[in-house]
Amino acid sequence: MAKKYSSKINKIRTFALSLIFAGFFVMYFGIFFRNSPIAMTIFMLLGLLFIVASTVVYFWIGMLSTKAVRVSCPSCEKQTKILGRVDICMHCNEPLTLDPNLEGKEFDEKYNQKKTVT
Repeated sequence: MAKKYSSKINKIRTFALSLIFAGFFVMYFGIFFRNSPIAMTIFMLLGLLFIVASTVVYFWIGMLSTKAVRVSCPSCEKQTKILGRVDICMHCNEPLTLDPNLEGKEFDEKYNQKKTVT
């Protein structure tokens, strides 16, 4: 079965969005402890921390996205951003690389690790 890849920027954005939903869920769970103000406050603050963490992640990926290399995808011809040595097109999931040593090789996210030898 083929492995499903997505662009690094989209993976990080999805993680940040999941932090928001987790924060709301934790806050909602705190409502069940209305009779215990301390427990309810702990859950509300914990949920708030999840949401603040998601804001930090969104800010970080925004800053990282400004440094990403913009390329035109050869498959769909739309503009996309590449982080690292290899990445996936945000629109059509075409494997992309700017490293001439990796052209023609099978796509593997391990090429972005510093210890990987090509």
